[in-house]
Amino acid sequence: MTFLDSLRTRCNRRAFLGHSLGGLGTFALASYLQPALFADAKVSRWPGAIRPHHTPKIKRVIWLCMAGGPSHLETFDPKPTLAKMNGQPMPESITKGQPIAQLQGAKLVCLGPQHEFKKCGKSGIEISTIFPHLAEVADDLCVIRSLKTEAINHDPAHTFMNTGTTISGRPSMGSWLWYGLGAETDSLPGFVVMISTGRSGQMQPIAARQWHSGFLPSQFQGVEFRSKGDPVLYVNNPPGVTAERQRDVVDAAQQLNRLFDQRVDDPEITTRISQYEMAFRMQTSVPELVDLSKETKETLDLYGAKPGDGSFASNCLLARRLAERGVRFIQLYHRDWDHHGNVKGDIPIVAREVDQGMTALLKDLKRRGLWKDTLVVWGGEFGRTPMAQGTGRDHHMKGFSIWLAGGGVKGGIVYGATDEFGYHAVENVVTVHDLHATMLHLFGIDHERLTFRFQGRDFRLTDVHGRVVKDILA
Repeated sequence: MTFLDSLRTRCNRRAFLGHSLGGLGTFALASYLQPALFADAKVSRWPGAIRPHHTPKIKRVIWLCMAGGPSHLETFDPKPTLAKMNGQPMPESITKGQPIAQLQGAKLVCLGPQHEFKKCGKSGIEISTIFPHLAEVADDLCVIRSLKTEAINHDPAHTFMNTGTTISGRPSMGSWLWYGLGAETDSLPGFVVMISTGRSGQMQPIAARQWHSGFLPSQFQGVEFRSKGDPVLYVNNPPGVTAERQRDVVDAAQQLNRLFDQRVDDPEITTRISQYEMAFRMQTSVPELVDLSKETKETLDLYGAKPGDGSFASNCLLARRLAERGVRFIQLYHRDWDHHGNVKGDIPIVAREVDQGMTALLKDLKRRGLWKDTLVVWGGEFGRTPMAQGTGRDHHMKGFSIWLAGGGVKGGIVYGATDEFGYHAVENVVTVHDLHATMLHLFGIDHERLTFRFQGRDFRLTDVHGRVVKDILA
């Protein structure tokens, strides 16, 4: 291509305006943007699309996702009336006209809570006896018993919990935060996901679209770290390839990408450039991250973790290490909560798989000085019905429980309530949009002001809904 051809290619009207305005904007902003943006670094860290709208209370979230829908009636929402009605017909006044998943058209019979509840801590929060470890930190928990969602089947319910809509393809909350605030690390992704699998066989598939960036630039997509083997595929160099040779390959690829970007000005090429550099840095940071040899025996015993076993407990320990290294949003999925049958026998099994690890995480965050600026969230995509499905419970969206702990929220409280059967959220109802708005608020973000223009409309995580649940804030 001749110089004239190149000039004609670059100097069309759109390219001219884009490059000119971009250059002017760069000079105008240079006086107060981060100096690193103009340094000779290979790739600069994304500084965030916004500055916090108010003083943030937290820097990061660790979201413990109990995939499959844990029953609130066997975990955090005791129902004496339902227990008394065990085996009797469910009152039609409660269920008439309500969406039901697999029990549609079946005879609806009450199934009382299958495990005992006890008052725990000075606060006296009632927690199921299937969580003996968690009972030790009851006074740190903010239990919400009145959450409701808009989806009654697993995949759309996971999508709604992550993105604020049942429409696939929208950005997940982790992507929104990484895009909005940036990351505190340039050697690890700002959004990391880990998945563990239980032993009782009640498993639902988890799709990568749950941590997708949607219409946001793809550099903000969550990165899955595998629980066994190499945490990230190809994180280690093949035999005979040194770090210096790998650096040379990356630099050559970056130069080619930059030349191409100069011609087409495509944001996805910028993403490719940044992700090549991130991948190179992760070849050093990830092996160090997952090497638990420097953790004390006391710490490993606290979590009940065995390095390399792929357990939820080990993932909780890795989550603490990710938090220490500046990762903004960490999600741990544990798949084993879809109890359509044998809820009495199976739910203690999965509870044992998560109880010690998640309790240890709370204790460890405290002793390492991370408690005040870390929010921990525990919950599933929905709850379970108070009506029996054989020996189990069906999906339920009208009222269920989650808990929060850590930075910015009150400990030792119960917020909201379901009716005496555990069917409808009736007191201080909290929607998923409210939960998202509250979490963003703790990050210093007004949920109505974190937006991204796509297809002619300004989108946000909470869509046109959401309120901050101020009563639970510390």
